[in-house]
Amino acid sequence: MLLDLLNTTPVLDDGQHDVLAEDGPRWLAAHDQPTSDDELRALVAARDALQAVVRGQEEPAALAPFVEGVRQRARFDSTGVTWDLDLPEGRTAAARAVLAWDALRLSSPGRLRPCENPDCRLFLIDHSKPNSARWCSMAVCGNRMKARRHYQRTRGDR
Repeated sequence: MLLDLLNTTPVLDDGQHDVLAEDGPRWLAAHDQPTSDDELRALVAARDALQAVVRGQEEPAALAPFVEGVRQRARFDSTGVTWDLDLPEGRTAAARAVLAWDALRLSSPGRLRPCENPDCRLFLIDHSKPNSARWCSMAVCGNRMKARRHYQRTRGDR
């Protein structure tokens, strides 16, 4: 859900789009989240804050309002302990997104990043062994950036 959420503001041929503004309830339902207006408003705000944090434009403390009131509750059974989350009503999806970001930050530090194409608004999770992926898609942004650099190099040779 996290990467899907971060990538809801793509730049297409006709400009930037906002998938949540265009069809937020459908997006929430497709991700098994509550579809209320409060949920959508909180999720849009959380998405914007998460994008800014991942881009390094905001500190992680900007995410605090979305997880305020989140609690873990232990449930015991014959196999051991299961931890359940108590999530605030109206901010369930937003809280889950922030918690997913934090889990990824801890388990895979530095792997979530924005695409290096300055014209792109997408993000990627780098699964490569050397942690060197730079673009959301090699086929799209990678080729564009390589072609742009080649053009600039050959133009400079004239």
